[in-house]
Amino acid sequence: MGQKPFRPVCELGELRGLIGSVPAVLAYFSTPDCNVCRALKPKVEQLLAKTFPEMQSIHVDCAACPEVAAAFSVFSVPTLVVFFEGREWLRKGRSVSLAELRAGLERPYGMLFDAPANG
Repeated sequence: MGQKPFRPVCELGELRGLIGSVPAVLAYFSTPDCNVCRALKPKVEQLLAKTFPEMQSIHVDCAACPEVAAAFSVFSVPTLVVFFEGREWLRKGRSVSLAELRAGLERPYGMLFDAPANG
């Protein structure tokens, strides 16, 4: 399975619309000059593609879109903000552990996407 690239978003209305209309969204906030951001991004992409394929991945360049970062109270990079059914579920910043990220996503993702459809 190939990596699903992050969708770039630079408009606040577009990001809020996605969060409200897509069941699971991970927003990755970074800047071009952040070495940690550049190193972490492909690892997060790989984790999402392999383990959480239904999750929509969004990238916000905080240098180009400071108003979007400010609206989501992102003041350091990298910051990952996860939304399930329109609500913020998880926020990780600066030193992000992929193991912690995975553990934080498994239960809500499984409840949303892996639950039996026989209601």
